[in-house]
Amino acid sequence: MIETEILQETEEPEAKRMKQGTLIIQLQDESGNKCGNPIEVPENITAPQLSDLTSSFLESADEKYAFYTNSVEILKNLGDTLDEIDQKTEGTIVVVYSPIAVFKVRPVTRCSSEIQGHTEAILTVSFSPEGRYLASGSGDTTTRLWDLTSESPEFTLEGHKSHILAISWAPDSKKICTGCKSGQLRLWSPKTGKQTGKVMTGHKQWITGIAWEPLHQDGSCRRFISSSKDTNAIIWDAVKQVKLITLSNHQSSVTAVVWGGQGLIYTGSQDRVVSVWRPDGTYCRALRGHAHWVNSLALNTSYITRTGAFEPAKAKQSNQLPEDPATLQKEARELYDKYLKSIGGFERLCSASDDHTLFLWKPESEKKPLSRLTGHQATINDVKFSPDARYLASASFDKSVKLWCGKTGKFICAFRGHVRPVYTLAWSLDSRMIVSGSSDSTLKLFEVSTRKLLKDLPGHADEVYGVDWSPDGQKVASGGKDRALRLWRK
Repeated sequence: MIETEILQETEEPEAKRMKQGTLIIQLQDESGNKCGNPIEVPENITAPQLSDLTSSFLESADEKYAFYTNSVEILKNLGDTLDEIDQKTEGTIVVVYSPIAVFKVRPVTRCSSEIQGHTEAILTVSFSPEGRYLASGSGDTTTRLWDLTSESPEFTLEGHKSHILAISWAPDSKKICTGCKSGQLRLWSPKTGKQTGKVMTGHKQWITGIAWEPLHQDGSCRRFISSSKDTNAIIWDAVKQVKLITLSNHQSSVTAVVWGGQGLIYTGSQDRVVSVWRPDGTYCRALRGHAHWVNSLALNTSYITRTGAFEPAKAKQSNQLPEDPATLQKEARELYDKYLKSIGGFERLCSASDDHTLFLWKPESEKKPLSRLTGHQATINDVKFSPDARYLASASFDKSVKLWCGKTGKFICAFRGHVRPVYTLAWSLDSRMIVSGSSDSTLKLFEVSTRKLLKDLPGHADEVYGVDWSPDGQKVASGGKDRALRLWRK
């Protein structure tokens, strides 16, 4: 037992600490629930030792944890972390634990397929929530669905008259929505490749984003929202293909939209404002702070709302989701509630801007940002939370990918390797790796633990516009100006 090896119950804490180099800590989860009583530990106790200790208290041998004190992650040992943040060691030190993935995703190292088919640049790629399907949208006005078993084209979705700019899967994987430069939206069945219902017209300019209502709120996946350069966002009925509500408050192009797990909708605009809405169209508040266009939005719950009822740990058993909407919603609700509790009980929103900064918000209740993240030297084009919400990664025109603390916004490191602007990025499902796509025609694989470039992935003949990592962790897909879709594997 680790308690008998490195820990002792404290009766004379201050005298023992001064004599033996020990500290008094109180373990607790992110909701503030205490784990056991305050205990005495060596000041050089490491994160793996703390994980063993926490597992023994909670009787969860298979679970692994990350640890924080004063919102700073303990990477080497507790003493070094306290020295780094200049925290006093007198009294009891609160150490917060957070579950992390027990499985590891293997690094992608090779391009397994270069699939031709599109006749113009591939602008966006997206895996379905359980990783069974892959869709790519192109300037040739088509969306293609790919067979991931044979790594070959399966369906070509034709009907749009202009560039495909946005693709979004319903969280039950039964529908896919595409938006084009002419402002049209269409729904498709991934099983047949056929259009579902009629063309949805309501936007006057091109589509900039599409987001579905999370599965744990509606098992039938009936509603989704689209944003457009015409300054509006529209909520649609996916069954009747009709417009339900128009959200019109922005003064310029709406560049990003996300539908949060707590029921709120967030829109970012070139008017420098992030707006918060209820699904009934009620305008809640404006989040102000950016000095230039808002380009991208990310929620710390984005991964769990994307995958819905799909559990990566069970992917080897079956990646088939239940057919019944009520069962889907129930399973998604259980996964979401467990996830939300593990990350502290509330959503965080991050906005990225042309002003070279990011803002971290608590958008459900506060107008003021939690923190302002500075360090980039050019436009920030993309930002995403890691699946476990511990980290933020941002991609910029300054040729770098930067890593930040997902809780405090504190800068951690900059990943270098690209020689031209970085357009997009994606996380592995275990939150241990980031893959980025760039104007320099390469993908780079970065490792979070070592803060280093893990693998250079050349192969594209021109700029890379779209990158996605499958929710089951098995594959990476990329597409760009060279019109070829590439699949990458371990």
